[in-house]
Amino acid sequence: MTWSEIAIIVVAVVLLAGWALWVAASRLDRLHRKVMASRLALDAQLERRASTALDLAGAGELDPASSVLVAEAAYAVLDDDLRMREVAAAVPGLAELVAAPEGVRGPDGGAPVVRAPRLLAGVGMQRAMAESDLSATLRAALEDPQEVAEIRASPVGAELLAALAGAWYRAQIARRFHNEAVAQTQRLRRTWYARVFSLAGHAPMPVTVELDDAWPPALDRNP
Repeated sequence: MTWSEIAIIVVAVVLLAGWALWVAASRLDRLHRKVMASRLALDAQLERRASTALDLAGAGELDPASSVLVAEAAYAVLDDDLRMREVAAAVPGLAELVAAPEGVRGPDGGAPVVRAPRLLAGVGMQRAMAESDLSATLRAALEDPQEVAEIRASPVGAELLAALAGAWYRAQIARRFHNEAVAQTQRLRRTWYARVFSLAGHAPMPVTVELDDAWPPALDRNP
């Protein structure tokens, strides 16, 4: 075999390896985008569940004590200060912009621009605890099948329970999809070639969203 033939083989191998790495990097980028998109969908569904729980608490269909507890748990999820603290911790530079005096502009002298949030790190512990507390509070409020049947007997109660069941189910499905996307991304990032060639760049390792979203047994999934 001549030197020219060896050189051609080496070049072909290098090109093939480069193409394979480019394919892997492109797939990893798509998985990161999938994780971020699924996290946004999950956040929207969890917020919708809290909103429907708040509507149920304010409709007078639950007993007074349960209404207060459900409302407090839902407000903890929807609390603007809690959400702002979480977003400020996730978005680079946002905390400084929020705390900056009025009139302070962005680095380019124009209006402050918030960069895309890092949605790969799951939800914060405080948010997960608030969501889990809402689940537990709703389960306690809807644990009696007879009371749930009485609520469903009224048109308003039936509509509210149906809305809560729908939002809760979609939140469970969204969390399942998100965690599956995270698991796929983690498996690819743990491969030897992804680690050796730093295909993920500086992106943090995505984390699954772990919280209590167990379904209330008395709440019919098909009201």
